[in-house]
Amino acid sequence: MPLRETLAQVDADLAAGRVPVARQRLRGLISSFPHDLTLRRRLAEVYQLYGDAAEAGRWMYLEEDRNDDETAAFEARYESPGRRMKALAWQGPEAKAATAFAKEQLVAVRTACAEELGHPVDWDNPASYQGDLEGEYEAPSERWTVGGVLAGVGCLGAALVFLAIWVNGLVALFD
Repeated sequence: MPLRETLAQVDADLAAGRVPVARQRLRGLISSFPHDLTLRRRLAEVYQLYGDAAEAGRWMYLEEDRNDDETAAFEARYESPGRRMKALAWQGPEAKAATAFAKEQLVAVRTACAEELGHPVDWDNPASYQGDLEGEYEAPSERWTVGGVLAGVGCLGAALVFLAIWVNGLVALFD
């Protein structure tokens, strides 16, 4: 699905309360378009709906107007520069960054990682910066937040409405 159509579907998902689906679509888009800061910002906004400061900070890390508390939460969750490199999911040289600030952030993370590991690292070679990581890193679970619970309840409500409509449609077919 083209970028514009997928973003329209993200908007529809959010309007319908399908926040997890919108999140997954945006993660897929970032995988395909890792240099698009607008997509990263949109994903950060979705994580803000969940009340997940660390993930919001992760996806706003390359933005100059990022929230300091979210940035600190990201840096606390992804403690080492290698973990941050992996979490940022950047591909290619820093020169592809759309802003000077984003480029500076990427260079700083890569440089810190290289200094910590004692050898050059490359965004396109995860093995070069994941030497200190023990297998796949999974972010620790955090306490529930009111925003996260409300988002979950909204999604559950939307799913129940859809299920009721679907069941009523089946019943009508057999009447």
